[in-house]
Formats: sequence, C-alpha cells, structure tokens
Amino acid sequence: MILEAKKLSKIYGNAAAYRALDQFDLMIEKGEFVGIMGPSGSGKSTLLQLLGTIEQPSSGSLMIDGQDVRGMNQNQLADFRREKLGFIFQDFQLLDSLSIKENILIPLVLNKVSSAEMEDRVQKLASYLGIESILHKRPYEVSGGQKQRAAAARALIHNPSLVLADEPTGNLDSKSAKDLMEILIGINREAKTTILMVTHDPVTASYCNRILFIKDGKWLSEIYQGEKRAAFFEQILLMQSSLGGEQYDAKNIRL
Repeated sequence: MILEAKKLSKIYGNAAAYRALDQFDLMIEKGEFVGIMGPSGSGKSTLLQLLGTIEQPSSGSLMIDGQDVRGMNQNQLADFRREKLGFIFQDFQLLDSLSIKENILIPLVLNKVSSAEMEDRVQKLASYLGIESILHKRPYEVSGGQKQRAAAARALIHNPSLVLADEPTGNLDSKSAKDLMEILIGINREAKTTILMVTHDPVTASYCNRILFIKDGKWLSEIYQGEKRAAFFEQILLMQSSLGGEQYDAKNIRL
C-alpha cells in the first residue's frame, strides 16, 4: 500500500469554521493511476494539499509509503516530500532563471546526487519525454506542452513513491494534453509509478485506472476503467452530469 488515509478532516477558521474535508478515506496501491474529480469547492485541492503534506489535517491518519507523516515535524516533512513525492502543477512552476535541464535536476541537486548520475538520469528521461532539444532553453522560450513535459520530468527524476498531479492538462491545448497523458500512462504502466491526479476534464480522467468522486468534502463514489476507455469516459460524463458539472457532448470528443 503506497497511501492510506483514514478519516481525514480539514477545518479552517474558529468561530465560523469551514469543514473543507470531512472524514475522508482513501487507499492507493503501488502502481495505480487514480483520479480525483468533483464540483468546484468539493475539497479536491484541499485533499491534494493534505496528501502532499503541504498542509496538515485537523484530524485523521495518513500513511505514505509505510510512514506516518502526521508524526513528522516541518523539517522531516520537507525531507519526505523531496525524497518520496513528485508534484506536477497546472501552472508548471518552473523557474525562469534556470534552464529546462536545471529545473528538472532540482530534486537531485537537493538530494545531493552525483553529477554523473544526474546527467544519466536527465538524458534518459528527456529522451523518453521528447524534450532533449530544449534542455538548454529557459521556460519562457518553450511551449506550454514542453513546459509541462519538463515539469513532469522534474516530478519523476528522483523516482518518487507517489506523483501528485494537480490539473496537469489545465493550461494545455488538446494535443499537448493528449501527449502528456500518454506519457504519464506509459510511465505508470512501464515503471509502475503511482500517480494521483486531480482533474475536472473527463478526457484527462479517462486515462486513470479508477476515478474517485468527492462532493462537499466527502467521499461520494468511485468508478473503475474496464476494457474500453470509451465506455469509461461515458461513465465519467454521467457522473459529472449527476453532480451538476460542466456538460460535454461525447460525440464531438475524440479519445
């Protein structure tokens, strides 16, 4: 088991307290590709913040890769995130002052990996992601799709136990989004990398093994992908429709 969350709750404020997450349970096995979906304000982002150890839950337990992260202090949490977790953000969060290569290598530099190993890893990963030609460029010199591939490389280069992706296709056009998701599904299948992704997009979600739906901070339901991705996509659309989300015409969408 890579991740086991039990009765996670997050409450903001005191007198007029707001319960963003309420008694939430989640279990993820090694090698799964899990999606989190729900209406705006349902608690998706709060859940990802807690699972990424960026925020602490008000109550409940959280085990990641066999470690109880709730018992860690801030320095221990920073070390844990650096060694065990990879993050892919909607807005890329690349540093314009560094080259693409230098951005990708940040986790290895922080982990004090040797120069030879860093070079070997970055070249192999860049080749897999198709970004060898832009390694020397700065983020502002490349496209959104290339930026997100670089961000994915940074999240993966230290072989994390768990990759957390927050709307990774949100700023991409449909082709770049498809390219990124095919890369992530390939890494998930070939390297058994565990991925947890928050998304509102049903096409992006249809690449997952299973989708967990959340509403008002509570677990609502989950669905699993079968043999046909198109059928899974339609299940996702039905769930979104029942939750009052954005409407899509499946006939006009190519998977």
